[in-house]
Amino acid sequence: MSLAVFDLGKTNSKMFVLSRDGSILHQTRTKPVWIDHQGRRVLDDAHLFDWMQASLADIADQHNVTGIMVSGHGCTFALVGPNGLTHPILDYEQDPRPETATHIDAEIPPFSETFSPVLPLGFNYGRHLLWLAEDEPPSVSDAEWILSYPQFWSWRFGGAPSSEVSYLGCHSHLWAPLADDFSTLVRKHDWRGKMPPFARAGERIGSYALRTPMGTRHLAVHNGVHDSNSALYLYRALGLDDFTLVSSGTWVIIFNTSCPLQVLDERRDMLANVTVDRNPVATIRFMGGREYDLVSQGWNAPISLAALHGVIEKSIFALPSFAAGGPFQGMQGQVIGPQPTPEERGAVALLYVALMTDLSLDLVQSDNDLVVDGGLVKTGLYAPLLAQLRHSQTVLSSREVEGSALGAAALAMEDFDVHAVVGDLARSEPLALAGLDAYRKTWRQLVSTQQREAVA
Repeated sequence: MSLAVFDLGKTNSKMFVLSRDGSILHQTRTKPVWIDHQGRRVLDDAHLFDWMQASLADIADQHNVTGIMVSGHGCTFALVGPNGLTHPILDYEQDPRPETATHIDAEIPPFSETFSPVLPLGFNYGRHLLWLAEDEPPSVSDAEWILSYPQFWSWRFGGAPSSEVSYLGCHSHLWAPLADDFSTLVRKHDWRGKMPPFARAGERIGSYALRTPMGTRHLAVHNGVHDSNSALYLYRALGLDDFTLVSSGTWVIIFNTSCPLQVLDERRDMLANVTVDRNPVATIRFMGGREYDLVSQGWNAPISLAALHGVIEKSIFALPSFAAGGPFQGMQGQVIGPQPTPEERGAVALLYVALMTDLSLDLVQSDNDLVVDGGLVKTGLYAPLLAQLRHSQTVLSSREVEGSALGAAALAMEDFDVHAVVGDLARSEPLALAGLDAYRKTWRQLVSTQQREAVA
C-alpha cells in the first residue's frame, strides 16, 4: 500500500506518494489558479480538482495507492450547500472595503480568548467569513457547512463533512484554545450548527472511487490537517518534545513547545496554534518565503559565500516588511546600501529572512533545540546561518524538506496501525561567516530606528 498526500500551499500545490515507511515514491506539483469573481479573487477549485484527480489516476495503479490525505495552507475556508459551494473559495490576500472592515472588526473577540491576533486581509479567516455574511448574506445562510480548507478537499473526495482542531485553532478567531471550544464569535452568529462534527487529523472519513487505466480503485479518504501543524506533529512523532520548529514556505512559522502563552504579543503576529491533539503552542510568524522572493527579485539559483561576504562588506540591508503580517506590521520594506548584483540580491534576501527568523526566535523565547524544515532549507545556507546566529542552540535540519507532507502521511498511516515515519534530521554546523554578528547588530539598530519612525 501507499498513500497520496496533497500538500496544498498558497503558492505551490504538490502531490506526494509515500510508502508505508514514509519514503517518497513519486511527486508532482502545480500552481493554484486564482480568478476574479464579482470583484473578489477566488480559487479556481475545479481546475485544482482536475489536476488532483488526473495526478492520482496517473500513478495509483503503479504505486498501489490506497488512501488520500490533504495538508493545507491556513486562512482559508469553504461554504458548502446542498449543491456545492455557495460562494467560491476566497483568496486570503485581499481586504474588505474600509467601511465593511470597520463593522466586522468591531466583532472580533479579544486576544485573551482566541489567542488570535487582529491581522490584515483574510489572515484571520473569521474576518472573511464576516465579510461574506455582511456583503452576501445568502452565501453564509444557505451553507450547510463551514469547512476549513483541508476539510473541503477531504469532503470533495467523498469524505464526510468534518471539522479539525489544528486548522480551526490557527488564528481564525473561531476557536478559544484555553476553553477547547468554539469562540464567542461562532456562538454570536449561530454558526456552530454549520460546523461539522470533529474528526482527528488523519482519521478515515470516507471513500473515493478513482477511475484508472486498470479499473476503479476505492481509496480511503482521511481528514486533512493544517500544514505547519502537520510538520510539528511529524517531529513530535519522532520523539522530540522540548524544541522549536521553524517551518518555512510562503510563511515562516515558528512554534516553541516550551514558551508560555503569556509571552505572546498580539501586535507582533504572535499567537497560539493548536496541535492535532488540541494543545495550544506559542507561535510567531512572518511571510518569509514571500519576502525572500520579493527581496531577491525571484533569484532561484544557489547563493555563494562570496555573495554573502559581499553584502556584509558593502553594508547592504533589507529592512522589514515586504509583505503583510509579521512582527513589524505597518512598516514598509526597503533595501538600503549600494546597488547589489543579482546574486547579491539573493544573498540580501537570505540574510534578511535569517535575521527575521533570529529575531522572531528571541521574541518567542527559544533557547531549546531548533528544527528547521520546509522550502528555505533548499537554499543550503538558511540552517547554517541560523546555527551561527543561534550558536548556543543545536540546529537540526530535515533532509526531507517536505515536513508537512510527511507529517500528514504519519497521521493517516496511524489509521492502518502503521506508526513508522521517516525523519532524517542532521545537525547543521555554523556557517562561520565573517562579520555576521556585526551585521546583525547593525540590522537590529536600523530596524529599531525604522520602527520608532513608523510610530512617530
